[in-house]
Amino acid sequence: MTDRHTAIPFDQLAPEHHPLVGGKSASLGTMSQAGLPVPPGFAVTTDVFADAKHASGLMPRIHELFDYVDGTGSASVASVAEQVREMVHGWPLPEVHESRIRRMYADLCAQCEVDDLPVAVRSSATVEDSPDASFAGEHDTYLWVCGADAVLDKIRACWASLYTERAIAYRLDMGYDHAKVDMAVAVQKMVRPRTAGVAFTLDPSNGDRSGICIDAAWGFGEGVVSGDVTPDNFLVDKVMWSINRRTISPKTHAHLLIEDGTSECPRVGRVPLPEHQVDVPSLTDEEILAIARLARTAEKHYGCPQDIEWAVDDDLPAGRDVVLLQARPETVWSKRRHAIGAKSDLVSSIVDTLVNPLYARRGNRPAQPA
Repeated sequence: MTDRHTAIPFDQLAPEHHPLVGGKSASLGTMSQAGLPVPPGFAVTTDVFADAKHASGLMPRIHELFDYVDGTGSASVASVAEQVREMVHGWPLPEVHESRIRRMYADLCAQCEVDDLPVAVRSSATVEDSPDASFAGEHDTYLWVCGADAVLDKIRACWASLYTERAIAYRLDMGYDHAKVDMAVAVQKMVRPRTAGVAFTLDPSNGDRSGICIDAAWGFGEGVVSGDVTPDNFLVDKVMWSINRRTISPKTHAHLLIEDGTSECPRVGRVPLPEHQVDVPSLTDEEILAIARLARTAEKHYGCPQDIEWAVDDDLPAGRDVVLLQARPETVWSKRRHAIGAKSDLVSSIVDTLVNPLYARRGNRPAQPA
């Protein structure tokens, strides 16, 4: 087992490592090495998942349970999902992997000069964000995890989220083989977000690539991603860098850190907001444009429309406080012929060339940040 990969820092992830770390971790590595503002961390590889799975000796029973769901058996997806998750939570972690993960976490703590550094532990399955399907949101993320023991526990919890009722049903619908899906895990320094959300480098309502659409709300972005919070919405023009649309939504609650005295590490919880925050914008104009430029830089780097997660980190100084948490290819309009690309009038052609330079579309040379 000595030649097995356990964990790799984001800034050391080479292209040959990408199949071992899943789409999310590979993207974090790519962005980190491209100089984008990504909080540091490391990827726990699928080798760890595979070795723990093998060591458990439980796979014949798990496959038997899946046969009942996939075939003519009467077992419900919910029942099978619950049984399999319980088994996965109990998988033993081979000692060589456990010791290396503990060392990697200790190194990250030292790098950030914080004992028991709070981290996000995020699932990074090998089929996430594939061209023919998006598994975004199907697997679990755990925020504000402190200490090596807690990190190891949440790594197993991420593995177990491969087998939620929702994830199993999704794979059945998409025709993915349960046995061929592996799970890597991203362990990343937490940000302390004043505001967070998502951004698309096109308008998701119509696929127009001349704009960048931003959804934002107070606190952690999980409220926006899960649909629990109705976010503010902004549309930024990619050429003129003007804010062409503002929709300020009532934000009655947010996902924030809670110090409840039950543990040394705070937890993230749903908290009512004071009246003075409910109807005011969650971003300044300067922050809106900083997020838009960051999203545009990610789109240029990858050469295709992106769906990004971002945060405004209260621990960083103004002007350097917008950080990129995740980027993945946009999967809805990218499958269609965009309306802007289909227009033949002169003005539309000029705009399309400005927004999507020929060299970027052809991939002849890398695009530079805006």
